[in-house]
Amino acid sequence: MNAREIKILFPEISKIKSGILRRGIIDAWLLAARRGGWKRIDKIPFTLLTSTKRTLVDHTRSVTRMAMAIAMVRRDCTMDHIIAGGLVHDVGKLLEYEQRGRKFKVSALGKLVRHPVSGYALVLEAGLPMKIAHIVAAHSHEGDKVTRSQEAIIIHHCDFIDFDIEKHH
Repeated sequence: MNAREIKILFPEISKIKSGILRRGIIDAWLLAARRGGWKRIDKIPFTLLTSTKRTLVDHTRSVTRMAMAIAMVRRDCTMDHIIAGGLVHDVGKLLEYEQRGRKFKVSALGKLVRHPVSGYALVLEAGLPMKIAHIVAAHSHEGDKVTRSQEAIIIHHCDFIDFDIEKHH
């Protein structure tokens, strides 16, 4: 994996004004892929909780685009944070999951910590700011114990909208 491949998989990166955020998103995905042993990330399922043909890339882009639409209506959110948070909210799944043959399963690390926790660490290590790390940490049930930022609230709900639709599809 390289930066060019990440930009192709996640074209929303180009909508971010901050070069620091764009670079951090790319670095977070590359770090996660390397650490998780992934040569490609475009076939990873977005969830192991229900049967799906949708990939992690599909889900990440859907959540990001839904969140961007909400931020356009609200107008009091930081769009760069919405896009960045959407694009890395599930980056920890590259550590939570592993592939054995054609099957995907929870990794040894994934049994210890879920992707919001590992993703939080990855995005900070990649140089992204705490505001983005907060979105990652707070986007799932782990965030129910903290006060979510506006951007984290949006990503959280878009993530569950996408999951709930898929679960009942």
